[in-house]
Amino acid sequence: MTTIGETKQRRPRRLSARTIPPALIYEMWDSKPVYYRGYRDVLAGKEKVEEVRAVSDFTGILCSLISGYLGNTLNRKTHLLAVNTGLHLALNDNLGNDLVIFDKGKVGKLKEKYFDVPPKVVIEVDIKADTTDFENGADGYIMNKSQKLLDFGVEKVLWVITSAQRVYVIDRNDPTWRIVDWSENIPVLDDGILNIKQLLNDEEIAY
Repeated sequence: MTTIGETKQRRPRRLSARTIPPALIYEMWDSKPVYYRGYRDVLAGKEKVEEVRAVSDFTGILCSLISGYLGNTLNRKTHLLAVNTGLHLALNDNLGNDLVIFDKGKVGKLKEKYFDVPPKVVIEVDIKADTTDFENGADGYIMNKSQKLLDFGVEKVLWVITSAQRVYVIDRNDPTWRIVDWSENIPVLDDGILNIKQLLNDEEIAY
């Protein structure tokens, strides 16, 4: 287990003023766009928009496995699981999320818009954003986004990094943010205990 040092939230640095297609915007942070990872390759004509917006086979499979596991574990009378959605924190402040778990009673009628109430738990698998302009790169992005989620009212953030086979465990009620091996049992909600390695082994996924 690794302890994450205390970090202060920092906004992304201002990008070039050149015109960038809106389709390449992944999130908006206080009116500042955060672009998809690989967006520079699109601007250079090396990739298509659809290619940088899509996730890898591993990320897609893992999101599906986690969703299936949580769907069978959570009390669905009291909690609502959503995948590949967004959170509207404030005006021009929107975040993308892989999996979120809500208190069902707080969601209300669905509006075909981003959710504007905080989920109890957010689970991210890898990083979709370009982190070049964040201080400390990928780590800075993870720390800042997680803090934004906690400030919004999220209780727990789990961030799975497949390349390192590690999980960031960030709890609003625990000042010690941790990084654990993905073979560890990680409490999620209710009786849900998430073990990424076990999920992959159970499905006999080669990676």
